[in-house]
Amino acid sequence: MTTPAERYAAFRQSQAESGPALTSFRGLYDFELDDFQIDACRALEAGDGVLVAAPTGSGKTVVGEFAVHLALAEGRKCFYTTPIKALSNQKYNDLVRRYGATKVGLLTGDNSVNGEAPIVVMTTEVLRNMLYAGSGTLAGLGFVVMDEVHYLADRFRGAVWEEVIIHLPESVRLAALSATVSNAEEFGEWMGEVRGDTSVIVDEHRPVPLWQHMLVGNRIYDLFVTGDEDRRAQINPNLLRIARDEERQAYGRGRRGYPRPRRNGPPDRAAAIERLDADALLPAITFIFSRAGCDAAVMQCLHDGIRLTTDAERHEIRQIVDERTAHLPDEDLAVLGYLEWRDALERGLAAHHAGMLPAFKEVVEELFTRGLVKAVFATETLALGINMPARSVVIEKLDKWNGETHADLTPGEYTQLTGRAGRRGIDVEGHAVVQWQPGTDPLQVAGLASTRTYPLRSSFRPSYNMAVNLVGQVGRERARTLLESSFAQFQADRAVVGIAKQVRRAEEALEGYRQAMTCHLGDFEEYAAMRRALSDREAELSRQRGAARRTQALRSLEALKPGDIIRIPGGRRAGLAVVLDPGLNSRGEGPSPLVLTIGKQVKKLSPADFPVPVEPVERLRIPKNFNARSPKERANLVSSVHAKIGDRDFGKPVRARDHAAEDEEITRLRREIRRHPCHGCDEREDHARWAERYHKLLRETEGLRRRVEGRSHVIARTFDKVCGVLDQLGYLDGESVTTEGRRLAQLYTELDLLTAECLRAGLWNDLDPAELAACVSSLVFESRQADDARQPRIPAGGAQQTLADMVRLWGELESIESDHGLSFIREPDFGFAWAAFRWARGHTLDSVLRDGAGGAELAAGDFVRWMKQLLDLLGQISTAAPAGSKVKQNASKAMDALRRGVVAYSSLA
Repeated sequence: MTTPAERYAAFRQSQAESGPALTSFRGLYDFELDDFQIDACRALEAGDGVLVAAPTGSGKTVVGEFAVHLALAEGRKCFYTTPIKALSNQKYNDLVRRYGATKVGLLTGDNSVNGEAPIVVMTTEVLRNMLYAGSGTLAGLGFVVMDEVHYLADRFRGAVWEEVIIHLPESVRLAALSATVSNAEEFGEWMGEVRGDTSVIVDEHRPVPLWQHMLVGNRIYDLFVTGDEDRRAQINPNLLRIARDEERQAYGRGRRGYPRPRRNGPPDRAAAIERLDADALLPAITFIFSRAGCDAAVMQCLHDGIRLTTDAERHEIRQIVDERTAHLPDEDLAVLGYLEWRDALERGLAAHHAGMLPAFKEVVEELFTRGLVKAVFATETLALGINMPARSVVIEKLDKWNGETHADLTPGEYTQLTGRAGRRGIDVEGHAVVQWQPGTDPLQVAGLASTRTYPLRSSFRPSYNMAVNLVGQVGRERARTLLESSFAQFQADRAVVGIAKQVRRAEEALEGYRQAMTCHLGDFEEYAAMRRALSDREAELSRQRGAARRTQALRSLEALKPGDIIRIPGGRRAGLAVVLDPGLNSRGEGPSPLVLTIGKQVKKLSPADFPVPVEPVERLRIPKNFNARSPKERANLVSSVHAKIGDRDFGKPVRARDHAAEDEEITRLRREIRRHPCHGCDEREDHARWAERYHKLLRETEGLRRRVEGRSHVIARTFDKVCGVLDQLGYLDGESVTTEGRRLAQLYTELDLLTAECLRAGLWNDLDPAELAACVSSLVFESRQADDARQPRIPAGGAQQTLADMVRLWGELESIESDHGLSFIREPDFGFAWAAFRWARGHTLDSVLRDGAGGAELAAGDFVRWMKQLLDLLGQISTAAPAGSKVKQNASKAMDALRRGVVAYSSLA
C-alpha cells in the first residue's frame, strides 16, 4: 500500500511527463485516467497514430475524446466515425454537452447538422464517400477517430473501414478503438505500414471484475470455485454433478420406472428476473436471440405482476416517455402497441431489438442508462456499440440462429455480450449469468468464459464503385498498388510466409530423396518416370474399360423384358433367373430388375450385380396373374424355366477381358523398362521406394506452391476482374472513367452496378414516384429468411413490368460476372416493394405494416430501417441521374412522399 506522499509524487511525475494538451484534458474528468488511456493520449500528442484494443466498458473512448481535444487545441478538424447511426447520435450529444452545438456537427444518412464544424461525428460510410468525392469538408482535417474499428471484420460493411484507413491523407492522425482482439499487434503492424508510426495499446484488464455464474432452476451457482489445495479456480463440482445426474436421467428416460426429470429445466423468464432482483443483480440485460422471444419475455413478466420501480420512478418514466414520443401521431401509437409498451416501462421492463421503432429503442436506452428500467430483454444487436452497461448480463442459450443454422456462440461473441456487465464507477463487480438448459455442459460454458481468442479477419474485397473511384483518382496501376496495401492482402501475405517455409523444407527433403534413389547403373529418375507412366496408363485403361463395360451393362439391363431368362454372372445370386419386372425408373439410378432365381427366391438386383453386359439365354411367358408371394407359383415358374432350358450347358460366365496386353502404349513402355540399365540393378526396388516417396512429396510441394500463388496478389487479381467487367460494360476505357463510370462512382450501394445499369437502360423513366420507390426498394431489401417461398405482392402496372426487366438485367450481369470469375451481384428482392409503394401513396402505418413484406407482417423497426435505406439510395439516384431527367425529379418526389410519420423522425435530443 503506497502512502499519500508516494501517490502525490507519482501524480506530479505523471503530470510532468504529459504534454500541455493532455494536462488540460485530464482536468475535464473527475477521475484519474488509466495507464492505457494515458499511454494512448501521449502517443497521439507525440504525433503518432494509435490502435487501442480494450474490453467493453474500459473507457477507450476517452482516447477518442482526447483526439477531439487535441484537434481543437491545434486549430484543426477532427472526424469521429462510428459504425451505426444510433452510436453517432449518442456521441454527438456527448460532445455537444462538452463543447457546445456550434463546435460539433453530425453527418449520417438521416441527419446533416453543422457539417463544417471543427468536430463532426459521422458514420464510417459518410467519410468513405467524402474521400472518394474529394469533399472540401476534408480541408484542415487533422484527426480521425474510428470507434469500433473491429467492424472491419463484418462481411457486408467491413471493407469501408479499410478503404478509409488506406485513403486518408498521410497528414491525418488516426485513433482506432477496438474491442479486445487476439491479433491486435498484427492489425497495428498493418496500420503502421499503411499510416506510418502507430502505437499499439492493448489492455485486457476489466476495470470492473466479472463474475461468472449459472442459473439452474431457481438457484444461482458460481461457475468457478477456488480449489482447497492450490487455490486455483476450477469448475464448480456442483454443476458437474448436476450435468452427470441429468445425463443419467436422460439415458433412463423412457425406461420403466424412470420419471421424466424437470428439476433443472430452464426457469420461466419472470422467475429469473425475480431471482436476480432477490440477489441484488439488477439492472440486467437478458440476451435472447429472438425478437419474438424478447417481446414474449416482457409479456410473461407483466402477466406475473412483476414491478421493479417505485412510484417516483414510474412518474419520471411516464414523463420521459410522453415527452420523447410527443411527435408521433396518435393513430400510429395505437398500431405500435404504445400503451402496453409504456406500461412495461413503468414497471421497469423493456424489450430491445431491431424490430422496434427507433424512437422506442432510444427511450429504452435512455431509461436503462438512467437506472429507471431494471430488466431489458435484448437480441445480440444491443451488444454492438450502444453505451448501455448493466450490473448483470444473462445469456438464455449458448446457440443462436445465424440465418442458416443454429450455431454455438463463439468465445468472441460471448465476450462481447458479457462485456456489458459491470458499470464503471457504480458497480464493484459485474455478473455474467448463463441459464441452464437441457444438455448444458459446464465445461463448454467455462471454455467460453475463459477464452480470449477473438482474431480480427479482414472481409475486404474491391467493389465496382470502389474501382471506378480509384481509377478516376489515381489510375489503374496506382489503384492496384493501393489495394495491395489492404489488411486482407497483409493477412494473406502473412499466411503465405508459413506456406513458403513448408515449401523450403519440402525442397530440402526432395534433394535428400533424390540422392537416396541414385543408381550407379543409370538415371533412376528417368526409370521411375517410365514405371509411373506404365502404372498411370494401366490405371487409365482400366478406368476406360470399366466405364465402357458399365455403360454396356446398363444398356443391356434396360433392354430386358418380363420373361427373359438371364445368367447372373457372380456373387451370392450367381446362376439362372427369370425377369419378373425390368425395374426401369426415372430417378437416374439405373435399372433394378426384379427376378426369380433358380433357387425359387425373388430378388431385386442392381447394376452392381452385372460387371459385364447380360443377354437373355431364353424366354418364357409369365402367367398373367402370377403372384410372386406364392411359393407354389414360384415353384411352378422355376419348373417352367427348367423345362425351357433343358440340359443345355452355357459354360462359364463371360469374364471381362484384360485389354492391357493389347495396348500399344503399354507394350512400348514395358519394352523400354526392360531395356533400361537400372532394370538390372540389385537394389532396384529399394531405389523405387525412395523414388515413390520423392514423387509423392513433389506432388504435395507443387500443391503448396499453387496455394502460395493463389494467395499472392489475390486482391489485385480480383480488382483486375472487376475492371474487366467495367471495361466490357463501358464504365472504364483503359485508364479513363467514362461518363457512365462517373455515374456509377456516385452509387454507394451493395448493388451499385445493377443500379447504374437500370439508370443507363432507362428502366425507370416511365415510372411515377411511388412505382419508382417500389422498384428501387428491391435493390436494398433482403428477406430475413432467404428460403422464404411466399410470393411477395407487387404493384400492378408499370412497376410490375419494370421489376421483371430488372431481374432480366440482373441475369445478364450475372452471366458477365461469371465469365470474369466473379459473383458479386445478388438478385433483386421484391419483398418490400408493396410496402414502399403503399407508403409513398399515403396509406396508413397500420395498413402498411399489416400487409407487410414478402407476405409476412412487418415489424415497425424493420419498416423504418428499410425505408431509411431506400431513402438513402433514392438520394444517390437523384444525384447520379442526368440533370433535368424524369428519374431525377421522381426520385426527389419519392423521397418527399416517403419521409413522413415514423419515417421522418430522427432524434438528436
